[in-house]
Amino acid sequence: MDVLIRALMAGLMTSHGLRRDTVVVLHLLGGPGPPRRIKFDGESLKGLHAEERSIAGTIGKVIATPLPPIGHWQPITAGISHSGGNLDSTLHEWQDHPTVVLDADAPRLWSEKAALAERSTPSERNVNFVLSDDQPLGEIASENIVLRSLGDQWMQGHMAIGVVHFLMDEGVELNL
Repeated sequence: MDVLIRALMAGLMTSHGLRRDTVVVLHLLGGPGPPRRIKFDGESLKGLHAEERSIAGTIGKVIATPLPPIGHWQPITAGISHSGGNLDSTLHEWQDHPTVVLDADAPRLWSEKAALAERSTPSERNVNFVLSDDQPLGEIASENIVLRSLGDQWMQGHMAIGVVHFLMDEGVELNL
């Protein structure tokens, strides 16, 4: 759970607020019962505090709620909803935009000719990113998926999210 909470915080939180242009979907695949997805939508999210125990409590409340059917996102609070389903369900919902699966053995995420501009010019592209915890994802069968790396070294998930946000915030040309 700690890995998921750190990833959620890195994905949504800035130093003094939330990223309104970001949605994080956590997949809870372990334990008894069917797989569950929890979606945190930065555009409408309210009441999420940058404190791991508070976020764990929020996730615990969602887990205690009866699981809705796959594909039906049931609201919990402002900006938080949940649904049944696994990674394939999410990838199906994301099929309209490119999806990057982070893998240290893949080509680099940024284009060979990419450079940092003198001023930040955030990317306006809609791109989905998938990363795993310490377990490999296995085969992913879906269109619009590319494998990309952030370098030769494997990073912790929350650090990888920070690098991706930096690249997107600076408008670095991505190798998609």
